[in-house]
Amino acid sequence: MDVSKQELNERVKPTMSPRRREWTNIDKTIACLLFILHTLCIFAPFQFTWGAFWIALVLYVITGLFGITISYHRNLSHQSFKLPKWLEYLFAYCGAHALQGDPIDWVSTHRCHHQFVDTDNDPHSPIQGFWYSHITWVLDSYNLTKKVCRKYFNDSKEAERNLFVLVMKHERPDNVKDLEKQIFYTFIHKTYILHPIALAVLLSMVGGVPFVLWGMCVRIVMLYHVIFMVNSVCHKWGKQQWNTNDLSRNNWWVSFLSFGEGWHNNHHAFEYSAKYGLEWWQLDFGWYVIMFLKVIGVATDVKLPTQSHKQRMTMNK
Repeated sequence: MDVSKQELNERVKPTMSPRRREWTNIDKTIACLLFILHTLCIFAPFQFTWGAFWIALVLYVITGLFGITISYHRNLSHQSFKLPKWLEYLFAYCGAHALQGDPIDWVSTHRCHHQFVDTDNDPHSPIQGFWYSHITWVLDSYNLTKKVCRKYFNDSKEAERNLFVLVMKHERPDNVKDLEKQIFYTFIHKTYILHPIALAVLLSMVGGVPFVLWGMCVRIVMLYHVIFMVNSVCHKWGKQQWNTNDLSRNNWWVSFLSFGEGWHNNHHAFEYSAKYGLEWWQLDFGWYVIMFLKVIGVATDVKLPTQSHKQRMTMNK
């Protein structure tokens, strides 16, 4: 049954005050990390060099385009195309340096988002408020785990009984078995934080403080907010081309910054599609790379929306 615009708008009402959250050690650690990264960005202009700037830009593309957009999102989360394992792992390793989580955790969260989009069970639901959907959801492991318990445990008493254990283990829904079966992804999951630290040490050795501030802090913070805007801005402002029964919207300027991720209504209409910019004028750099990989025979089983599916999803049906 279709959901009316009025009903969708009624969903977007904050239901939880930050003061009522129960902060865990995980939340506090992430909060400290975010605070340090944002604070260090203040000093970046005073340590500007063109070398540091270009390092930040190149790493932004490598970790954002190849890591998050192509690997984490389109390849691993939605299996929109296939790559040889060596290239799949290389792109996923690029994503690990975006400091947005290892592939297993990132993919699990995103699959939950699509399964429970714009509801209480959505990990970064806009019904909790704009800033919750944008960034504060990453500081809320207790309540996220509570949602997992309620959804994935049939008995509520069992959920409450297992809640503390799950929070301490930073548990996730059982929706990433395909990744957990692969040694590479479990290794990255267990050793995740060591890899960005190693990159920071390497940048320090090559270019000193400017390379660390720009190549790590500025680059990571910018990519945080660009990707997080897909969760927040693209569920609030923009156009809805397709009848997806949710709040997803197409936003051109978010798409430009996020390599095509901002065509979010297109994506929610055709989750399996490797192409998000469905119109000729909708820039989608992620798709251009995938198309190139397909032309040279590297990317296979590339999925695109069918004409019949488009007709079913049109807002003017």
